[in-house]
Amino acid sequence: MISGENMKYISTRGGIAPISFKKAVMMGLATDGGLLLPQTMPLVDEKTLDSWQSMSYPQLSHAVLSLFIDDIPPADLRELIDRSYATFTHPEITPLVKKGKVYILELFHGPTLAFKDVALQFLGNVFEYLLKESGEKMNIVGATSGDTGSAAIYGVRGKERINIFILHPHKRVSAVQELQMTTVIDANVFNLAIRGTFDDGQAIVKTLFNDIPFKQQYQLGAVNSINWARILAQIVYYVYAALKLTEQGGAVDFAVPTGNFGDIFAGFVARKLLPGRIRKLVLATNENDLLSRFVLKGEYSLGKVVQTSSPSMDIQVASNFERYLYFLYDRDARRTKEAMMRFAQSGILHFSAAEQERITTAFLSASVSQQKTLSTIRDFYQDYGYVLDPHTAVGVSAALAHLDSTVPMVCLATAHPAKFGAAVQQAIGRPPEMPESFRDLDKKESRCQVLDADLAKVKAFIEANAI
Repeated sequence: MISGENMKYISTRGGIAPISFKKAVMMGLATDGGLLLPQTMPLVDEKTLDSWQSMSYPQLSHAVLSLFIDDIPPADLRELIDRSYATFTHPEITPLVKKGKVYILELFHGPTLAFKDVALQFLGNVFEYLLKESGEKMNIVGATSGDTGSAAIYGVRGKERINIFILHPHKRVSAVQELQMTTVIDANVFNLAIRGTFDDGQAIVKTLFNDIPFKQQYQLGAVNSINWARILAQIVYYVYAALKLTEQGGAVDFAVPTGNFGDIFAGFVARKLLPGRIRKLVLATNENDLLSRFVLKGEYSLGKVVQTSSPSMDIQVASNFERYLYFLYDRDARRTKEAMMRFAQSGILHFSAAEQERITTAFLSASVSQQKTLSTIRDFYQDYGYVLDPHTAVGVSAALAHLDSTVPMVCLATAHPAKFGAAVQQAIGRPPEMPESFRDLDKKESRCQVLDADLAKVKAFIEANAI
């Protein structure tokens, strides 16, 4: 097994010298505009997998993360992990339940009831740990299509040395998602509603991070999945589920609702980590089918954002795609950089037949319509008495289209259905059960600034409120 000793991180665009995990977390987006990745990818042997089989989720998290982190003492890393998952309401953290022909991996037992808590509770604690160690301060800037914002806010609310600025598309997230963010009125939390789409907000954030003098002056930190620590923490639940279902050998498939390519890229890394244990990753999109078209047609091209009942996937530029492209291009940083610059100019990339063949060895895909999403929620509820949120329903629908009776299929349940009550009610004729944390949200004091999707205005707001 390749261990985490001497683990360094490099950019997909090849413009930085190798750096440590600590520096990678604090850098967020690489200073050359690329995304950070491990210089070498660990491999885990069968003996190690056997030793992991009986571990609890926090124990397994420590084992997996230790392969990628060599500059935080093991005892400190264990304490950070334990503190992160103490906030979850289920003892297994990410429990696996069988429903009909599929398994549901429930990733919504954290404080904001979305899968992003798994990574952002950890990242918030890591930021606090590193800032205390260095004596520095940080201004976190991020864009959200719904769930990242609240999970990031809950990860760092009230923490010393950190202010957080979250951009969300004005009136394009669910009512609950908006309230989860805007009712956190800690002094270090700033919500910005942008008049535009998620992609508009994400473009502003990327531009701010690429403005190196501004980034350095205000010590910007990233919580979007451009931050490698986000991907790293998410790898663990793939390993956890795969180990549970392959004790007697064999492999497992995963169906992943995705818009930004971050969650499914974590699965891609887990697949590399566990040779033979993960067979296929089913990439599920809603009508914003940028990524499905990539897998099915070998074309990565911009389309117009369509509003759906699964708003966290209403995206047309997948910010983690560059990480996968780097591997598809056999770690050729020059070619990756040229392709991303070409895409920025033309809005389209084409792939060869040989590259398409490589893509389809790892990925299957399906694009799921709004109507199909709602009928999947309804049918699943009627058949199994189990309520899916719209994003999870997109994944389940794609999974059912790609079932193989010889291979277990795990569907990632990315959010609690109560976060999308209107869509659920439309599908099953009644609202989902309301968790305690959601009750009376609309009666709480809220704070939010509405701004045009204008770089200068966002920049001025951050300058005026930075720590």
